[in-house]
Amino acid sequence: MTERNGASRTAASHRLHRVGVRHVALGVALLLSGAGRLAGAQRAELESFIQRRVLANGLEVIVVENRGVPLVTLEAVVKNGSFTQTAETQGLAHLYEHMFFKANEDHPRPDGVMNRAAGLGAVFNAETHEEKVNYYLTIPADSLESGMRLLASALQRPMFLPQELAAEKVVVLGEYDRAESEPFWHLSQAMDRALWREAFPQKNVIGQRAVLSNVTPEQMREIQSRYYVPNNTALIIAGDVSPTDAFARAERILGPWPRGADPFAAHPVPPVPPLPRDTALIVEQDVRSVVVMLQWHGPSVGADPAATFTADVFSDYLNLDGSAFTTRLVDSGLWQGVLVNYYTLNQVGPITVSGQTTPEKLREAIPALMRELQRVTQPGYFTADKLREVTAKRGTDSAFGRERTSGFARTLGFWWSVAGLEYYLDYNDEMARQTPDDLVRYARTYLLGKPHVTGVMLDPTTRATLDLSADELRRLASWPAGATR
Repeated sequence: MTERNGASRTAASHRLHRVGVRHVALGVALLLSGAGRLAGAQRAELESFIQRRVLANGLEVIVVENRGVPLVTLEAVVKNGSFTQTAETQGLAHLYEHMFFKANEDHPRPDGVMNRAAGLGAVFNAETHEEKVNYYLTIPADSLESGMRLLASALQRPMFLPQELAAEKVVVLGEYDRAESEPFWHLSQAMDRALWREAFPQKNVIGQRAVLSNVTPEQMREIQSRYYVPNNTALIIAGDVSPTDAFARAERILGPWPRGADPFAAHPVPPVPPLPRDTALIVEQDVRSVVVMLQWHGPSVGADPAATFTADVFSDYLNLDGSAFTTRLVDSGLWQGVLVNYYTLNQVGPITVSGQTTPEKLREAIPALMRELQRVTQPGYFTADKLREVTAKRGTDSAFGRERTSGFARTLGFWWSVAGLEYYLDYNDEMARQTPDDLVRYARTYLLGKPHVTGVMLDPTTRATLDLSADELRRLASWPAGATR
């Protein structure tokens, strides 16, 4: 993620848990009347204010009218990111993001794009994730055409000046240095390498130092010609706009952008190889508590979209205050906290269970966690009443996100790239349809008895005192007898 509105730049963000967004009133209605009774209503409500049009060149234009304040957010979303990378290009999708607001043919002087954006009063930013890169401007509504032209120039006519690339490379390497200074980064990297194995470059958003150090303008041009084409891009226009006017401007300004070849026909993304066995690793860092992380390969939107909805409900259910999962693990004192998460991706999303414990309780806490996960298949572990509460809360929480139009645009951009807008429009309805049997089926399919990676982060002195080995850690996190494989 690159901050360009006065804040400091930070490392490319990833592994964020994302939710759908809808209207507050509908979320409140869900709480009052029960989620299941409104199944289907949520899509209709969303379609009433999200308008879409695909231009002849393949560019999808999405307009959300919100007249609350005289501002408009323009967001370009490109289906690029770390999932398009190889071992030789790790981190270049992120570096490209940094070059987006640099010199282009319409603004050839250094800082020309930045100065033009400042002249428009724009707050602008960009983000790189596993399966999308997005660029956005929030501007006064009367600057809509100027902002759209600025975005169009950056998309179509970048120059990749060697001196600017050299300077931005230093900035990205600085982000890498800051990431390395964070203890959790080392655990995250070790877990990713073990979880994704040969597919690690496809998940490594921040990249590799050697690759970043030797980047060339030619590599940037190859990314631009392959992925930055209209038929691999969406333009989201959200805020104080007339949809008719917004579509007309998009057609006039971006309609002439030449359609490109399908980037994934000539360069398909290799499938993520399955985990062959349980593995464990220990990371030594200067930390006070013991951090534990377990990860599995979760469902893919492309291969099993139904399970991705169930995965979110399953996680929310276990994370509830007062759930059996929380009570047995946290209220018992074995864990200081435990969180279950699934990250929706098209190219296999991870299921993560993470928590903190003490050195004295580590050897008891991990087996207790595995036993509790095994219990989820027992009759009555999930109840229909509690499930309605979970799905209603998810809907209500997500509803408030729509009130901030710029944030809603980024939500739409994420779902468009990873799963498609049809998936997003059905998201809350599908959540409301989940049953206890669906949650059990998901656990049996993706968790119970399935190979996983267990990681522990602790300080060197604690590890020496515990005399903990990776082999013992793997045994501690093995499935109890009878777990379904």
